[in-house]
Amino acid sequence: MADVRIDDKILTEKGLNTGAAEAKTLLLACGALAREILAVIEANGWTHLALHCLPAILHNSPQGIPDAVEAAVLEHRPNYDEIFVVYADCGTGGQLQQRCEDLGVKMMAGPHCYAFFDGVETFEAREEFTAFYLTDFLVRQFDAFVWKPLGLDRYPDLLETYFGNYTKLVHLAQTDDPALTEKASVCAARLGLEFEHRATGYGELTPELARIRP
Repeated sequence: MADVRIDDKILTEKGLNTGAAEAKTLLLACGALAREILAVIEANGWTHLALHCLPAILHNSPQGIPDAVEAAVLEHRPNYDEIFVVYADCGTGGQLQQRCEDLGVKMMAGPHCYAFFDGVETFEAREEFTAFYLTDFLVRQFDAFVWKPLGLDRYPDLLETYFGNYTKLVHLAQTDDPALTEKASVCAARLGLEFEHRATGYGELTPELARIRP
């Protein structure tokens, strides 16, 4: 997987760590949310929060997420008063939530980040069973996280197998970036899907993090 640049930081398979020295709470997060979490922290001046990200590529094998989260919790727990897991269920079938309960740490609510960006209740009420979702991160990393892992660069005939039951691609946009919107539209065309742009901002991410007090 290629490195992902977040402003002047690099997110690699080794993850990303950032935060003020006085931080009391560690946000243990999916690397796909790093840019958004850093933006929310900076916008609110939250010096009590530090961030450690696990590789976003774990989403391609979600069965590995609970073990990776547990290992990170055990590693970092001695250094913080609290750890908050910024993952939703993310395809773990409830295993991540159970693991967090066993470890005594809290986590984001919802089935996946698409839901909490859109608003969990709103997302579930839409019942968009034939929609394929991309966040800003996934638009930027479309080839690395969608096209190549599915083998579509080598076996384009698989496109119908993977996406034949989808009708549209929905870009859940965290930022107002016309170039990114255009790239999302191109992604939809590559998949043979209709395109919808939905400006969500950071959704429920900001209020969830705001509940973590210094």
